[in-house]
This record gives sequence, structure tokens and C-alpha cells, in this order.
Amino acid sequence: MIALVLQVARAKQIPMAARVRLQRRLRRAMRAAGVGHCELSLTLTDDGSIRALNCDYRHVDRPTDVLSFSMREGEGGDLHPELLGDIVISVETATRQAHAAHRTIEEELLQLAVHGLAHLCGYDHATLDEERRMFGWEEKLRIEALCQRAVHSVPRP
Repeated sequence: MIALVLQVARAKQIPMAARVRLQRRLRRAMRAAGVGHCELSLTLTDDGSIRALNCDYRHVDRPTDVLSFSMREGEGGDLHPELLGDIVISVETATRQAHAAHRTIEEELLQLAVHGLAHLCGYDHATLDEERRMFGWEEKLRIEALCQRAVHSVPRP
């Protein structure tokens, strides 16, 4: 299950139909990733809010596009295996990135949501090899998220 939490400051910029599509597509990506039975929270927020989170949790005092907070890591991470964690996306940053990449905001939000999902599934991109594996897997998940047919499982690299 996906809890779609929207902060009013920026959520109104994304039409309700687009939010519903994002939720549906992220659910499909979760099934493809083998975590369709799990729960996560997706928050669409603004640069100010994500900057505060980035500063508090990563000690980086600037906004970022997406943050992921795993419920499966650290002490007690195995208590509720059905809880993946939280994904927080800055709509302001996503809008700038979409424009720069000549993508729609919906495409950018899906890209960022799937990126957050990959982090919640344990992937990182600290090295070139990790980046290659993670980004390749993300691309396959996005394809499954956008397909009209039944979801196919995407094996982990």
C-alpha cells in the first residue's frame, strides 16, 4: 500500500489525476521490484521542507530532489518487514529538472519515486558500478510502471 502524503504548499501544482497516476505507477514498480506487499509513504513537498530534511539527516544545507528514509535499516529494522519507509520529493526541484531534461513533471516525479524506491530496496550509487546496477534496475522498473499489461517481475541485479 502507498500512502500518498501531500503538503499543501506544492501539492496543488500537481493535478489530482497526475497524483493518482503517480501512485498507480509506483504501485506497479513496487510489484515489479518484488515489494508489492509492502507499504511506503510518498510525500510531495517544496524546496524549503526538503532542504530542512536534507540538513537534518544528511548534513547538507541545500534542497535536493528526493530523499528516502528506510524503515528496514538500523535497530528494529526487522520488526515490520512490510514497512519499506518514506520517499520525499521536492516538486520545485523536480519541476526544474523536468524542464532541463525536456521531460514532463509526471515523468520526472516517476523517475524520482522509482529512484527512492530503489534506495528503500537497499540500492545505492556511491560507486560507478553501484550506479550502473541501480540505474539499470530503475529503468526496468519504470518500464514496468508505465506498461498497460500485467506487471512482470524485474530481477535484482
